[in-house]
Order: sequence, then C-alpha cells, then structure tokens
Amino acid sequence: MNSSLPTNRAVPRPPPVVGQLDARAEEFLLHLTAERDASLYTIRNYRQALTEFSAWHNEDRRQPPVWTSLQRDDFRAYLRFLGRGKLSRAAIHLRFSALRSFYKFLIRRSHAVSSPIKDIALPKAEKRLPQFVTASQMLDLLRAPLKELAARQVHAKRKFDASAYYRDVAILETIYSCGLRISELCGLRASDIDWNEQLVRVRGKGKKERQVPVGAPALEAIKLFWQQLRAAPAGDAPVFPAHANKTAALQPRAVQLRLKRYLRLAGLDPALTPHKLRHSYATHLLDAGADLRSVQELLGHAHLVTTQVYTHVTTERLKRAYDSAHPRA
Repeated sequence: MNSSLPTNRAVPRPPPVVGQLDARAEEFLLHLTAERDASLYTIRNYRQALTEFSAWHNEDRRQPPVWTSLQRDDFRAYLRFLGRGKLSRAAIHLRFSALRSFYKFLIRRSHAVSSPIKDIALPKAEKRLPQFVTASQMLDLLRAPLKELAARQVHAKRKFDASAYYRDVAILETIYSCGLRISELCGLRASDIDWNEQLVRVRGKGKKERQVPVGAPALEAIKLFWQQLRAAPAGDAPVFPAHANKTAALQPRAVQLRLKRYLRLAGLDPALTPHKLRHSYATHLLDAGADLRSVQELLGHAHLVTTQVYTHVTTERLKRAYDSAHPRA
C-alpha cells in the first residue's frame, strides 16, 4: 500500500448508474410503503416513473438529477420526450402524477421549497368509459369455480384439495358484493367481518377505513370456504389465506390469474381484471337507482368526480336503448 496517499480526504461518492434511484427517491418510496400504506401497484408504478425520469436525465443531461435544482423547463423537455415516444395520455399523466407526489413529499420534508412541475400543462386525458360485465354475465362468472370443481371431480382419479375452488367463489362474491379493490380484498382480516350487521371493515388507500355492506350470498360463500379449512380464521388472520393450511394472505397476482381461468370458463374476455368487477359493482348499483354520493362512499373515492365516470356508462346505455327502441329516435 502506498503510505503517501492522504487518509483524511473524503472519498467522493460515485454518481448513480443509469436507472438507479438516489436516496431521496428511495426515501419517498419507503414513505409510501411504511406511512401511506400504498398498494404494491402504486409503489411499482411510482418507482418506474422515477427510474425512467432519472434514466432520461442521465441520457439527456449527462448527469443524474438533483431534484432540488431541477427547473420547469427540465420537465417540459421530459414531457416533449414522452410525447415523441407515442405514450398514451394516461401513461403520461401517470408518470407526472408520480413526480408531482414526489415533490409534495420533498416539500413536506423540507427538502424542497416549491415544485417545478406546478402548472405544467399536460395533454388532455382521453375519456374512456370503464369496462364492466352485465348482471347475467356476472352470475355466469360466480358459478364458474364450482362448475370447474364439478368437472374435475368427475375425472379425478385421486383425492384432491377442493378448498381453493370454494375460496375463489367467496372471493368473486365478495368483490362483487362489496366493490373492493384487489388490495383491499387481500387485506381483509377475519375480525373485519361483522356477521350480525352484514358489514365489512375495509382498509382503503392511504390507510383510510370505511364500512361496506356485504350481501348474504358473499357471507355464505365465505362460511362454506372456511368449512373446508382445519380451523376457521379468527382475529387478524386473513379471510382468504393462500393455502388451506397456512396463514399467509392470498396475493393479488394469484387472484388475477385465478380470475382469468374463470372468465374463460364463463365465456368472457380473460383480459378483464378484478378492477373491472369493481366497475361492474358500481354500474349495477347506479342502474338500480343508487345515488352517486352513496356509491362514492361505498367505493372509497376521495372525490366525487372519480365516481362520476360511472354515470357516463349508464347514460350511454340509456342512449343506446333509446336509439334502438324509440320509433322517432
């Protein structure tokens, strides 16, 4: 070792590699997980948005971003870059939503004084109506797990665990009965169910709790599923464990994959997501005469404007019915 080298000089920190996030960004993502209880999808999308911006800044500006030094023109340049990439308007809005939330966090933590993203004009979002299934299609989907179970029992040469099928019926019934997000469904605990009052305590976005009515068919499906287990879940145990003899909660990805097979079996589009069942719940409520404010509370929407998209669905259906049935349409 060369003893002539100075030992009291600070070693410079290497800049982050392309696509790697710095300490501020990682602190923000940790905040989302630990303090905001954000969903896995939100954290994944926000991480991707920050990583993509960092990679662009490294490529375009030849250095990693120093968040507190960035100016509005930097983000305008990034917006033009995204536009050239033929991203959808929704995808662009998602990326800037992540960046906007990040700067709000930096300001709250006194890391930044103001947000350079404020007042940047984004392309107007497309008006897309939410997809949903009809009431009769929903009934076909709810019957699909036990239909597959019956077919498997006919051809089975050895005994197998049928509890997953009963669990899937209970999951579909609960999503449709309560209009839950997939993260809310997987986070349900046994103590969240009030069997007498037919209510479920739901932990929504930002740790906000709400109580939602749950129908008798969903409760019966949960009871029937629990009867397949060695012991019924209690206390903080998940309502929907991943396996019959384990206490770990079912993960959202598993719900998505199971749903795809039942959509195919019911003759529906396998690309439909659990969130589309939530859309169906809201649409069917409004079709039956529920008021918009009540549906907002049931869905756990912070703003009424988020719920109003479902009124467009019902209005469009009324227009189609009018056009096809009225002699003077």
